[in-house]
Amino acid sequence: MRWHVRLRRSCELSRVTDSTAIVWFRRDLRLHDHPALAAAVAAHERVVPLYVLDPRLLGGRFASPNRAWFLLGSLRVLAADLAALGSTLVVRVGDPTVVVPGVALAARATDVYVSRDHAPYGRTRDRAVAQALAATPVGTRLHAKTGLLVHEPETIATLEGRPYSVYSPFRKAWERLPRREVLPAPGALPGHDLDLGEIPTLARLGLGDGPTADPALLPEPGEAAARRRLERWLARGLGAYAETRNRLDLADGTSRLSADLHFGLLSPTEIVDRVTGDGEGRRVYLSEIVWREFYAHVLFHRPAVRHAAFRTEFDTIEWSGDESALDAWRTGRTGYPIVDAAMRQLAATGWMHNRARMIAASFLTKDLLIDWRAGEAHFMAHLVDGDVASNNGGWQWSASTGTDAQPYFRIFNPVGQGRRFDPDGAYVRRWVPELAAVTTAYIHAPWEMPPAVAAASGVRTGIDYPAPIVDHAQARARALATYEAARRAS
Repeated sequence: MRWHVRLRRSCELSRVTDSTAIVWFRRDLRLHDHPALAAAVAAHERVVPLYVLDPRLLGGRFASPNRAWFLLGSLRVLAADLAALGSTLVVRVGDPTVVVPGVALAARATDVYVSRDHAPYGRTRDRAVAQALAATPVGTRLHAKTGLLVHEPETIATLEGRPYSVYSPFRKAWERLPRREVLPAPGALPGHDLDLGEIPTLARLGLGDGPTADPALLPEPGEAAARRRLERWLARGLGAYAETRNRLDLADGTSRLSADLHFGLLSPTEIVDRVTGDGEGRRVYLSEIVWREFYAHVLFHRPAVRHAAFRTEFDTIEWSGDESALDAWRTGRTGYPIVDAAMRQLAATGWMHNRARMIAASFLTKDLLIDWRAGEAHFMAHLVDGDVASNNGGWQWSASTGTDAQPYFRIFNPVGQGRRFDPDGAYVRRWVPELAAVTTAYIHAPWEMPPAVAAASGVRTGIDYPAPIVDHAQARARALATYEAARRAS
């Protein structure tokens, strides 16, 4: 598309005297390594920082009070950081196709700079905004810069020119590409005289009085807090990541930077620069960043995966409609301690360990044979780091319907997963406190306790803690038969 080509080819402009540009912040709520901000500052006398709270995103099918809470907190920090540099953040609530041209007209801005959005809604929105800007009396131009990903989707392709659908060759191609240089934060910004508006409350946005998670367990919003998390991870956790990343019982086994990446409090390019080096921990952690990019590229090239299986032969799976089983999974009452701990962690903290996400997703899609889209929606409603591309990719991987998917016959045994990745039961005891007195030998299968052991632990299966809602061996056989039938039918 001609407009798209123009955005990709937009280059740094020579500074224009007495000219004004808008930097429209979205999922890039930082000052460090911000190519759109740097380009605007280099080319224009005045720069107006803008954020638009879009009701279609905040209240759409993946609405989340937890994510909105973190967003609003990060906006407050960004506003304070901009004020310290001499500028002020303009905040508006409304349709960006109306709001952005309106602010540009009020500021008489000739140019609007953004970090390029790769998701289907963002691409559609930006085309509409570009057209509306061009139609203003000023004829304002929209410039999309890299910033959300290390490498843009058009830069990685097979020898035949097609996008990759398998992770391993994608990673090799990704690693061969040179990276741009990391940019410093600006030292100062010019002021402006536009009406600032105000950062609203969750209630004003129609998202309730607060997050659904415990605020004390949510990450601190804002770029400064994100940078502290990054420094702590580099100093204390990265080196051992290959050994700790799957351990559910270790509080510091993973970086906990996923929300910071989702909202752009940290630049993925800066993170890659700082973690690249010798050591297995660095290599494995880098692979997780590449997974994030892989799923973003998949969604860019195949937007239909938002609603349908990438592997279309599995769109014919006959999913179960058991609402009581789905509710038990959502509330952490399945009778499988490791699954229930994961779901309760999500509800309490707005976050879930990646290994726990895989276990919970496998249980829903394979043991309960419930549509992965139900799980995808539940995760997005609660995750602070909820990202359309990564969440969809993870769920389709677990359901064996996506790119580079696990074979459909690989079905996680929740008891075995618990014993392997929570060997002493610390993770389960924290999030399923009614099992706190159960011995390690039975913590992941309390229904196996002999009567005397059960009495000593104070846990009566089916009374104090649910009995398993399915038999794993029987559920596994059902899932295999269902997937095989769908595969044969296709």
